Amino acid sequence: MEIALIISTLIAIVGALTVLTNIIVQVLKKATWDKLPTNLLAIIVAMVLTLVAFFAWAAYMGIAVLWYYVAAAVVVGFAVAYAAMFGFDKFKEAANQIKQYF
Repeated sequence: MEIALIISTLIAIVGALTVLTNIIVQVLKKATWDKLPTNLLAIIVAMVLTLVAFFAWAAYMGIAVLWYYVAAAVVVGFAVAYAAMFGFDKFKEAANQIKQYF
């Protein structure tokens, strides 16, 4: 697979998970009466969503889950949390800067 295709697919996945994270965080902020900091809530929700989506995809595809797949899913979870906290446009700029090195 070409590196540009991998990066564009990853950006699309992060974008979809970011939208879900933002929606869930806004709902949970109302439910927790703002007792948890929003950034902490965003990290927790992003990690849970990313790991659940990864394990569901692995089960659907029948892929054995190896430790480095889980580590990659955690890294993507942090990218989703970053995009949810600071905006998808800022994440897209950072991804394009990384893309220039390849």
